[in-house]
Amino acid sequence: MLRFNDIADRVLEYDPDCDLALLQRAYVYTAKVHEGQERLSGEPYLIHPLEVAGVLVDMRLDAVTIAAGMLHDTVEDTLTTVDEIKRLFGEDVAFLVEGLTKISKVEFSSAQARMAENFRKMLVAMSQDIRILLIKLADRLHNMRTLHFLSESKAHRVATETLDIYVPLSHRLGIHWMKRELEDLAFRTLHPDEVDELEQNLRGRHAERQEYIDEVRGILEVRLRDAGLEADITGRLKDLASIHAKMVRQGTGLDKIYDVIAFRIVLAGDTGAVYHALGLVHSIWPPVSGRFKDYIALPKSNGYQSLHTTVIGPYGERMEIQLRTDAMHM
Repeated sequence: MLRFNDIADRVLEYDPDCDLALLQRAYVYTAKVHEGQERLSGEPYLIHPLEVAGVLVDMRLDAVTIAAGMLHDTVEDTLTTVDEIKRLFGEDVAFLVEGLTKISKVEFSSAQARMAENFRKMLVAMSQDIRILLIKLADRLHNMRTLHFLSESKAHRVATETLDIYVPLSHRLGIHWMKRELEDLAFRTLHPDEVDELEQNLRGRHAERQEYIDEVRGILEVRLRDAGLEADITGRLKDLASIHAKMVRQGTGLDKIYDVIAFRIVLAGDTGAVYHALGLVHSIWPPVSGRFKDYIALPKSNGYQSLHTTVIGPYGERMEIQLRTDAMHM
């Protein structure tokens, strides 16, 4: 269980001057008003607002946002009023909590799935402060992490809603790690048989994949170092949801899906270092035609910048490589 001291310590790491007194008051108050309430897991309800606050800390947000995250359910689920929140925690916190309360009152069901795009637009329109959406995403992420405590029908409804609304929102906001986790959790809920089959097949090739990742990393590290480029290189298996989507899209089995491993090269230096590294990558392995995207020259609408390329790597297997600077990665 996440504790308040854990949250406070992590906030101080990136914001030494944060208002810890505000966070302490928010924690004590939410613990008081939610006392006696339980989650479906049987755990104290307090765990949920603390976990939401923890996700907000992962996003390195300010004390006001974290406090609002701890208080986000108080108006909806207790006798607390917005005026009381304003009196105790200030107008900024009250504004965020009130915005979250309004969003929570909007009903969504699987029968309305076709309205998801309109619903997303409404969420954005209602959220006069982007932090309202960030707290809502953090709330949804923790709920998805505990989805197994719901009935199958309700879990399916929440997972479908997550795919239709919250995955696209997190993607549009550029929070890729959250988008990936939400998508993976929803996929595991909606397609358990496919998940079991994929995991079983992939598990048998784990050692082989790790050797492949190590080999590619070794080649890249030597070539980049020889060129005077400092870089952090990581390789990972793509998410089950994206692998499954590619299998469906191509109408083939896992044994025919080759680019299931993705690499990321994060370079010290400026944009020139990224293009230099791209040239080195293409000198080692031939690029796949039509699979290069320059999000540095033409950034995405949310500000995302990177180079994406797919190459024919060792043993004739396709692999995706992303290249960016430290600043772009942050």
